[in-house]
Amino acid sequence: MKIICRCQDVTEEEIIAALRQGATTIDEIRRLVRAGMGSCQGRTCRRLVSQIISRELKTPGSEIYPPTFRPPNRPVSFSLINAELDGHNDNEDDGGKK
Repeated sequence: MKIICRCQDVTEEEIIAALRQGATTIDEIRRLVRAGMGSCQGRTCRRLVSQIISRELKTPGSEIYPPTFRPPNRPVSFSLINAELDGHNDNEDDGGKK
């Protein structure tokens, strides 16, 4: 058993099974088996997943589209989020004075 995505413990066999179910892109693999959805956001496994897709579907690597990135594409600590929210409570009633 070869681990491809260390963050989510996704194996090569799971990725191949997803391809046999009809997945053809890195995004579809991500949705089916969660490869690339861990704390590194695919920075360590994206290339490996792409190589597996290329090999199994006999598609040139240049034809495999990169995955869609959605913010945050880097892990953000809760302390940064809390710092932004401190003092910015939109639920307070200001009597219509804004």
